Parts: sequence; C-alpha cells; structure tokens
Amino acid sequence: MATYALQIAGLVIGGVGMVGTVAVTVMPQWRVSAFIGSNIVVFENLWEGLWMNCVRHANIRMQCKIYDSLLALSPDLQASRGLMCAASVMSFLAFMIAILGMKCTRCMEDSKVKGHTLLTAGIIFIITGIVVLIPVSWVANSIIRDFYNPIVDVAQKRELGEALYIGWTTALVLIAGGALFCCVFCSNEKSSSYRYSIPSHRTTQKSYHTEMKSPTVYSRSQYV
Repeated sequence: MATYALQIAGLVIGGVGMVGTVAVTVMPQWRVSAFIGSNIVVFENLWEGLWMNCVRHANIRMQCKIYDSLLALSPDLQASRGLMCAASVMSFLAFMIAILGMKCTRCMEDSKVKGHTLLTAGIIFIITGIVVLIPVSWVANSIIRDFYNPIVDVAQKRELGEALYIGWTTALVLIAGGALFCCVFCSNEKSSSYRYSIPSHRTTQKSYHTEMKSPTVYSRSQYV
C-alpha cells in the first residue's frame, strides 16, 4: 500500500513538473524591465521571453511581438529555447512511461518489468529537472551580471522575471518526482529479494513435521 501511494505521489509530482516545464517555456517573463533610473518610463513594463517580447502599459493593455529571427536573440536565450523544448519533450515522455509502469495499469503484467519502467521514468524526470535548471540559471546569471555592470546602459538592464522563479521550482519538483520513482524501485527490489531468499518459518516447520511423520517404505525386492 505504501508503494502504491509513492507511485501516485511520484506521478502527480511529475505531472506538475511537466506542466511547469511547458509553462516556463512559453512564458514571456524571463527578463523584465528594471526601474532603476529617472529616464525609465515607469508606466510601461517590458517582458522578454524565449519566443516573444511584450510591452504592458499602465492601462493593462499588452502588446506582444514574436522575434523575427533566432539569431537576433542573445546566446543564453538561444540555448535556453533549445534546452526548454527538449525538457518539455522529455517530461512528457517520462510521464507516459511512468503511467505504463504504474501498479494500477494493465499494459504490462510482469511486476519486475514495471519496476524497471518506473526506474526509467524516474531517471528521465531527474535528467529533465537538470535540463530545466541549466537555462534558467544561465539566464539569471547573465541578468545579474549585466545589472551590476557599469558599462551596460541603464535602459538595457533587466531584472529576474517570474518565469525564472517558476523554472527553479519546476526543476526541484521534477527531481523530487524522479527520486520518488527511484525509491519505489529500490523498495520493490528489497522486498522481492527478502521474499525469495528467506523461507517462511511456517513452511519450514510444516515440511519438517511431514518428513518426520512419513514412514520409509521399502519394496520386498530389496530383501530378496
């Protein structure tokens, strides 16, 4: 029962991580405008994401424009776009593999094969969490570096957007979901090895009494 609860918890956490990965990929709030100078127009918010940039005015009207070219982006955003797309595909793949290995599904009858399937899903979830963590931390590092760089113009300085914070949380959620599936596999392996290596006390005692009570029968040909 505890193993089944861990499977459900791992699947739910992995599903949340998958949704969070897709959300971070499409969100435009990777870089937001920083209001640190008197020349900054405070009634406009500038958002820069992996696919588009948006300008939100004080009257809650927002205008977004998709980037004309991939080469126009900075190197960190170019790499982040590819890594986040790969992470979205990997998270979906890990989620589907985890469903196949669940105890409640009947796609596979062998429990040992299901255990290895859950282990595979857990490893993919952990790798996906690391893949999400790389671009989010990379973009955050470049934002902080440019923010404290006196050479960079004040109008070009940015702050950390909401997508980065959600990305860090998503990476931890994916790693936690993968770790739960790995724990399920380890617990199943320990229980199966204990069950097949140590015989039951009742079975041993019953077989001993059976051997003591059963008489030895000899045929007459042995005495001739």
